[in-house]
Amino acid sequence: MPNDRKDTNVRHAAPELSQVQRRAVGELLRVSPIADDLATRFARAGFTLALVGGSVRDALLGRLGNDLDFTTDARPQDVLRLVRPWADAVWEVGIAFGTVGCRKSAPAEDGAGDRRDYQLEITTYRSEAYDRDSRKPEVVYGDSLEEDLRRRDFTVNAMAVALPRKEFIDPHHGLSDLAERVLRTPGTPEESFSDDPLRMLRAARFAAQLDFTVAEPVRAAMKEMADRIDIVSAERVRDELSKLLVASQPRKGITLLVETGLADRILPEVPALRLERDEHHRHKDVYEHSLTVLEQAIDLEEDGPDLVLRLAALLHDIGKPKTRRFETDGRVSFHHHEIVGAKQTKQRLTRLKYPNELIKDVSRLVELHLRFHGYGTGEWTDSAVRRYVRDAGPLLSRLHKLTRSDCTTRNKRKAQALSRAYDSLEDRIERLKEQEELDAIRPDLNGNDVMEILGIGPGPEVGRAYRFLLEMRLERGPLEREEAVSALKDWWAGQASE
Repeated sequence: MPNDRKDTNVRHAAPELSQVQRRAVGELLRVSPIADDLATRFARAGFTLALVGGSVRDALLGRLGNDLDFTTDARPQDVLRLVRPWADAVWEVGIAFGTVGCRKSAPAEDGAGDRRDYQLEITTYRSEAYDRDSRKPEVVYGDSLEEDLRRRDFTVNAMAVALPRKEFIDPHHGLSDLAERVLRTPGTPEESFSDDPLRMLRAARFAAQLDFTVAEPVRAAMKEMADRIDIVSAERVRDELSKLLVASQPRKGITLLVETGLADRILPEVPALRLERDEHHRHKDVYEHSLTVLEQAIDLEEDGPDLVLRLAALLHDIGKPKTRRFETDGRVSFHHHEIVGAKQTKQRLTRLKYPNELIKDVSRLVELHLRFHGYGTGEWTDSAVRRYVRDAGPLLSRLHKLTRSDCTTRNKRKAQALSRAYDSLEDRIERLKEQEELDAIRPDLNGNDVMEILGIGPGPEVGRAYRFLLEMRLERGPLEREEAVSALKDWWAGQASE
């Protein structure tokens, strides 16, 4: 029975639609003047059009952007025929799934100022389902808006505004669920997740993105059907995971994935952090610690959500389960967990088909996240500081944030000491930057200089000489050319005598 409540007439707005919410729907249409224009084109051609799904939901939540979703009884080729003369640009990336995308510029609402670009997706009424052996859903087109709304993932995404008559349609009580901030499915959760198992991840994503609670029947189905996520392609899983992580409350979504067993299927290294606690060998709860580090890293973001930083914060300690040792003195150690964790990070993100550059950056941050703890009370030499900056490279700012976030101790004195130590390190980095080009540390002589000074041609000897000069640069800082030339010749003489 659909979401365990009685149906109402689909052609009438739900009684919960307050005056404020009516104004919200009106505002949605006011700021989207192209909606009526587009609907008129479809109506003249004998087709229906409705604003639907996330666009209606976000309008009611007061967070509508310039991305608008429509649904229609027109087939994709008919949609193309109608929008090509009208839109500023059209793309067919999703046409196999019944979706045509386009861009349309429209005047600002007040008729003055710059024009606004809208990204539109127009999807034919459809239903889709996976079978046990396929990674791609089978798309079947539908013939009614009611059928289309029923096949949608959650009731809050199963509301529509029929155009151009501007009729609010809510057959599955999405408005009530929106007011309660709860996720339910139009039909049974089992039916919904069988149609597309990715919806289980979308539940976690919406919980994180919108701060919604997941209804208990939905949560139970996620737990029961977690293994069905295996049929979904890595790319689709990756995209949902990324959206979850850059949401306002990723902890909420990750917790749901772990508690339902979905994380065991897509990101098993995270639930593995829930190391059993031992009264004799007491140690930090690594799972809770990692979630706290994630939240603290988010607090340090300066220019909006940073997926690289958030992934590094979540995964920075995933090497601990494999490296845990119980020492004879009662302590628990995790020697070299940053090295093991970096390798695991690379393997997991590769399986999830993340871009190579992102994989490299996140893995490097995981590998470097402990480096600061060798700083101690500030006994690092200038050469050690240079190596820290050189090894971090363009990730230095993120490494600063990750390292500061990694302090979750409740001991205020210890936390303040760590903060002061890192303040000291950052100050030293800034002072050295004023004296040297730390952001791009290079030897004082380049490859051409090496060949000219030593009288050699291209080959491995040049590389060895370059590495010697780089090490000398890190140890001693910038040198005068004559000093660098003399040191190079002395090194080369030593090589010849070996």
